[in-house]
Parts: sequence; C-alpha cells; structure tokens
Amino acid sequence: MKEQERNPPNFWNMLSNLALVRFLLLFAAGWAGLQLLAYFETAVAVFTIAALVAFLLNYPVRALQKFLPRSLAVALVILLAILTFGGLTITVGVTLLSQGQQLIDSVTDFVNALAPLSERLEAFLRARNLQVNLRVIEEQLRTQALTGVVSGIAFLQVFLTNLLNLILIAVVASFMLLDGERLWLLVLKFIPRHLHRRLALTIERNFLGFFQAQLLLMLFLTTTSFVIFLLLEVRFPLILAFIIGLFDLVPGIGATLGISLVCFIVLSQNVWLALKVLAACIVLQQIQDNFIHPRLMQNSLNLNPVVVFFALLVGARAAGLLGVFLAIPLAGVIVSWFEIDEMKAEVDS
Repeated sequence: MKEQERNPPNFWNMLSNLALVRFLLLFAAGWAGLQLLAYFETAVAVFTIAALVAFLLNYPVRALQKFLPRSLAVALVILLAILTFGGLTITVGVTLLSQGQQLIDSVTDFVNALAPLSERLEAFLRARNLQVNLRVIEEQLRTQALTGVVSGIAFLQVFLTNLLNLILIAVVASFMLLDGERLWLLVLKFIPRHLHRRLALTIERNFLGFFQAQLLLMLFLTTTSFVIFLLLEVRFPLILAFIIGLFDLVPGIGATLGISLVCFIVLSQNVWLALKVLAACIVLQQIQDNFIHPRLMQNSLNLNPVVVFFALLVGARAAGLLGVFLAIPLAGVIVSWFEIDEMKAEVDS
C-alpha cells in the first residue's frame, strides 16, 4: 500500500484502446459539430436570436396572461414589439446611420491631418541620422481606425436592411412563445427524468439569465454614455454611445475596447474633450462593474476570468461573432452542470 502511494500510476499505463477510441470519437463528434455549425451559421443565428427574443418577450406575455388567453397575449406583445422596433428603426436607426457616415468622414479627416505632423517628425529624425519610415505606421493607423468604425456601421446597416432575417426571427419567436413549452418537453425527452429540473435551472440561470443581465448592462452603459456625451457637447453622441453599448455586449473586455475606440474618435474633436470622455466613461464602467454587474449576475455566471477569455477565443474561432456571444453562457452551463469548482470564480467571504 505504501509502495503504491509512493509510486502513483503512470498516465501512459492508464491509457487503453477503449479510452483512445472514446477520445477519438469525442474529437470527431466535436469537429463534425463545428462543421455543421459553420455550414448552418445563418439558420443557427436566426433561431438563437429568436429564442432569446422569445425568452425576453415571455415576461410581458406572462403578465398579460393573467387577464387574456395566452394566444391573444402573445399576439398583442408581438404586435407591440414590432411597432416599437419599427419606430426605433425609423427614428434612431436612421439617425445612427447618418451620424455614422459623418463620423467616418470626421475620423478620415483627422487621420489625414496627421500626415504633415508625421512628415515633420520624420524629417526631424532624419536630420539626426535616424532613418524611420512613419508613413507605414500612419497607413496602419488609418486602416485600423477606419476599419473599426466602418465595421460597426456596416453591421448596423446590414442588420437594419436585412428584412428577411428580421421577419424570420419575428415568426420563429412567435411560434416559440406559443409552443415553447411543447418544444421544451421535446428537448427533455433526451434527458433522464430525474435531471429535468436541474437542467432547467442550469440553463435558466447560466444561459438565459446571462443574456438578460448583459442586455440590462448594455442599456445602462449606452443610456448613461449618451447623457454624458450630450452634457459634454460631444459630436455624434448617439452613434458613439451605440458603439460603447455594442462592444459592451462582449463579456470581459468589450466595454474597455468600446471606450478606447470612442476616446480615440473623440480625440479628433478635441484632446481635452477626449480626456473628459475617458474619465466619465471609466467612472460609468466602474459603477457598472462594481455595483450593477454583481447584482445582476449573482444568480447566473460564476466563472474564472481565465475560463472567460478561453471561452471567448474558442467561441470566436468556432463560430465567429455568434460564437463570441454564446461562448460565455455555454461555458457557464458546462461548468455548473459538471460542478467544476476549479473553473469557478473565487467568492469573497
């Protein structure tokens, strides 16, 4: 007994043909799943967004269901949601696109204005026998700055103009609201009966609860940023607040990236104004991270930061933008389901 404790079993001795076959089958199943996800990316995105929309709209449906039949409550909520979304698209969406185009022109002029400064600095360095080509850096700066802004505006434009997918999302979400319970029972047929309640609680807390909390956090940061930009008289306040809110949907470093990009854009207006925006956004981010985020996420995700970033990288590689949004809640479901305490965040006692 003592000899076995001194010499623990070798890892290679623990391997067997059965273990290797299981590993290879698991790897093959994962690879095939990623290929199917990439092939049906649009369909998966539509159904995922529709499921999230149905989950959020289920709250007002439940409230109206106390006074109306469920089918009538669903129809009323869907109608109000379509009217609200249409009104926001016509008003806020058009304003965002207009300010976005003006913002691209402003950033382009700012980057082009840096050319004389870079030429002077290059001449100054050459006079001191320092051969530096700043035009390459200038070109990279221009490309990176415009790429970030143009990508966000293009994403918004595609989202607002892709009516077919929006209609599909509305239709699928409507049927999910009507027959969601039957569809859920179909999923539960593949799970042992004694695990039904645990699966429902795990998904509700780690998956659906995450998206609900993340949406509320995005609305908070977007709204407060917009108010701050108005008070500071920043140009294009709506599109800048939208950029921060859009990046804030990405867990972990999203808000920091959005604030950095917005401060760089405001730098083209005024250096002192950019410093004010940076200070105000940092205060808002601290309020969100230290006061609002713990209360919204206390019953949902509890992941180690290393696991969060690993899940983001894997999700982005596996399914692109959709994988970024789904990686964190899926990791939360896996960690909670298998009770992997080592991957959970430490909770201060």
